[in-house]
Amino acid sequence: MSTLRFKAVEEAFKKKATKVTAPSKFVSDFYGKYVFSNTTMAKYLSKDTMKAIRNAIEKGETLSRNVADDVAAGMKMWAMELGATHYTHWFQPLTDGTAQKHDSFIDYAGAPGESIVEEFSGKLLAQQEPDASSFPSGGIRSTFEARGYTAWDPSSPAFVMDDTLCIPTIFISYTGEALDLKAPLLKALNRVDKAATAVCRYFDPNVRKVYSYLGWEQEYFLIDEGLYATRPDLVLTGRTLLGHESAKNQQLEDHYFGAIPTRVTAYMKDLEFEGYKYGIPLKTRHNEVAPNQFELAPIFNETNLAVDQNLLIMSIMKKVARRHGFRLLLHEKPFAGINGSGKHNNWSLGTDTGIGLLTPGKTPEENLQFITFLVNILMAVYKNNALLKASIMTAQNAHRLGANEAPPAIISVFLGTQISGILDELENSTSEKAIVVEDKKIISIGISHIPEVLLDNTDRNRTSPFAFTGNRFEFRAVGSSANCSSGMTALNTAVAAQLEEFKNTVDGKIAKGLPMGKAFFEVIKEYIKESKPIRFDGNNYSDEWKKDAKARNLDCETCVPKIYNAYTSPESVALFNGVMSKKELEARNEVKWEIYTKKIQIEARVLGDLVVNHIIPIATRYQSLLLDNVLKIKTIYPESKAAELSALDASLVEEIAAHVATIKKNVDDMIDARRVANRIEDAYEKALAYHDKVLPYFDVIRYHTDKLELIVDDEMWTLPKYRELLFIR
Repeated sequence: MSTLRFKAVEEAFKKKATKVTAPSKFVSDFYGKYVFSNTTMAKYLSKDTMKAIRNAIEKGETLSRNVADDVAAGMKMWAMELGATHYTHWFQPLTDGTAQKHDSFIDYAGAPGESIVEEFSGKLLAQQEPDASSFPSGGIRSTFEARGYTAWDPSSPAFVMDDTLCIPTIFISYTGEALDLKAPLLKALNRVDKAATAVCRYFDPNVRKVYSYLGWEQEYFLIDEGLYATRPDLVLTGRTLLGHESAKNQQLEDHYFGAIPTRVTAYMKDLEFEGYKYGIPLKTRHNEVAPNQFELAPIFNETNLAVDQNLLIMSIMKKVARRHGFRLLLHEKPFAGINGSGKHNNWSLGTDTGIGLLTPGKTPEENLQFITFLVNILMAVYKNNALLKASIMTAQNAHRLGANEAPPAIISVFLGTQISGILDELENSTSEKAIVVEDKKIISIGISHIPEVLLDNTDRNRTSPFAFTGNRFEFRAVGSSANCSSGMTALNTAVAAQLEEFKNTVDGKIAKGLPMGKAFFEVIKEYIKESKPIRFDGNNYSDEWKKDAKARNLDCETCVPKIYNAYTSPESVALFNGVMSKKELEARNEVKWEIYTKKIQIEARVLGDLVVNHIIPIATRYQSLLLDNVLKIKTIYPESKAAELSALDASLVEEIAAHVATIKKNVDDMIDARRVANRIEDAYEKALAYHDKVLPYFDVIRYHTDKLELIVDDEMWTLPKYRELLFIR
């Protein structure tokens, strides 16, 4: 009997919701308590220092040593009042996670060995030196070349986590190349700011800055901690490599937006309270489609800050889950046969004058500005659809994309009937015309006590990887475990480059004597026609769309290692000029290939171990019981009767033997394929070998082990089954 499994199931059923108490009656009383926000800084810093920081963030001015010392002194005082004893530079290496090295505030006050003092200077605030050779660099740094630097990012506020002051930073090599995801993002945001501002000034000369905004939606799974501990595949890879579908999973669609289970409600409340303390404006919580799947989302924020807040909340989610007896799963596809998890990135642009550039206006001029930015974004996505796919593709996300709950591995744009109609009308127009975007229409329900419903100017297309949703684009293809920086860097860079090209083209036409309105009309009309292949308002899941997309010359590659090649195409190298160098792009691909290889390698090892040490022994043990029963029947009954009574058991013995033999052969062949792949030195070729030669064995092995799960006595099966993992609260 599988006592460990059943004990874990029994314990899970006994658990009750953890009591959660709000820190205060009003969220505003503790919101941002652990963040060195502008409000907090005003209490600890001088007005001159505050002004210098604002100028550094908004105008790019360099902070002097005196200012850094003043900030460090105030920051240390604030952090120590909250119980901080250490500080760290909190950065984002090329692993999709975060990294930190904690140092104590203490230093000798005089001679070594005597008294100590708490100290934190502007030098320590501004720069640290972690071991660069210990992080992925794609060959930029050799193992023996260890020096690298973290540098303070004042545009993202410091915060206190446990006993440590955490300072958001970039991470660069000794020779200046970015070794992280934040540095390129900041460069991309600066570039889109300048490019978009230049275009905005056609319409309003008072615009001085354009902000990129991001509102992420974080999907995740929760499972009971005891059950998690009895699944080695979940512990080591984040997903189940084996497991037959439950008879009931999500087919009734009864979990989505349903009543939140009591234990999960307590977790969500606790998580929100923690998020508020760190200034993360969590707004939405609900059940997602799959059982045990949930979602949270904040109010949108400036992109750099939103990225940091997402990384922080993912860390907090894991800690809070443990308090409630759960384990958090952020893998894009932890369970086969049900929905995986994404992180929809709602992205938009807005001016410092308060205008949303993706919000239709109330005047023809405002709508012309809206259409200008909309069409340029279409062009950017069209030209760089392969790159945008590469920016969000991982070994984990490859399991999700193309399944029945996620966009396919083909980038397209949904606009909705009204916006598509406007673009079609402009494309076919022979003269300039005022652009009119209808405001929200009213739907009459026909029930007297139900209020009128306002109809948005675009519907939603849940199958689209890049959908316009009224005043923003929703980049739905981003994976749940991803750092948003990767997709946001590619998107903002692509849009910036396209806006630069647009302005150059329009200025060229104006220089030749064409009126601005006429110049805009000609260029926009040309862009609408050229970018038309990227527009698709239909069902992205259909097989017909895959054929159609190929005919439109959209990138339809599904091999993850090959998809990454889009980063180093001549077009991408030129696009990223000023954001990332060719050397940095090539290095990032090296890292991506290495990570892909290691992910598949680890999964292959875990799968082999599970099969050899769990599945085959259990199957053969049950097979022995069946054989023993057959022999006992033959000793008691006449031959003809015994053959009749033992026929089922004998048939199961043969069926088990066939499955076990197939499993064993494929595991052996997979191990051989892995050995061959491991001898390949080139990172790209090794990743291809793992994709082409190792990964295909996974599905075959899983198919036969899942068949055994249906045959073997339930009490003997050691691994918790899907019905136990997914339906316990």
